[in-house]
Amino acid sequence: MRLKQVGKAKLPTLWGNFLIVGFEEKLTRQNHVALIYGSILGSEPVLTRIHSECLTGDALFSSRCDCGFQLNTALNYITTEGQGILIYHRQEGRNIGLLNKIQAYSLQDNGADTVEANQCLGFHADERDFTICADILKLLNIHTIRLLTNNPQKIKVLDNSNINIVERVPLIVGRNSKNAKYLNTKESKLGHLFNLRHKQ
Repeated sequence: MRLKQVGKAKLPTLWGNFLIVGFEEKLTRQNHVALIYGSILGSEPVLTRIHSECLTGDALFSSRCDCGFQLNTALNYITTEGQGILIYHRQEGRNIGLLNKIQAYSLQDNGADTVEANQCLGFHADERDFTICADILKLLNIHTIRLLTNNPQKIKVLDNSNINIVERVPLIVGRNSKNAKYLNTKESKLGHLFNLRHKQ
């Protein structure tokens, strides 16, 4: 296993009281966390959100993406459900890093879409590695989930990593005039699913 669990602690939030669990990649020393709400042991399938780090959306309230809206809504869904897990996946800007993401924003300001901007900087449209999230789930002894996502790539990678997804729960929130092109590009070029709940 390329990850190790480092520590855990209580984390009170606006949505409720979570347990935060820290993980470290052994090779890169990159850190990720899981927020666990309620008793998830023995209660599979577990409502699960994999949320990729977005400083601008999550912490700075940017409206040029839907990330912050999705984070807040996912935490609300989990606490309303009474149990669940949110993995905060530390791969900023689809894993191109914060400063490269700011350069990508500049290219978007001049007409590029989010995919073209990443490619202009020499990256793939999406550089993220979701197998790390599968490893986190396995370390927590979670194997069957209901996945909060619009992203078919997450479904594919987790399925190939022997995580059983019994249901996709859409997370369609936060559309506005500033992020409409971004969301349309995610749908047309990255295949994101902006539709109703779908059983696998």
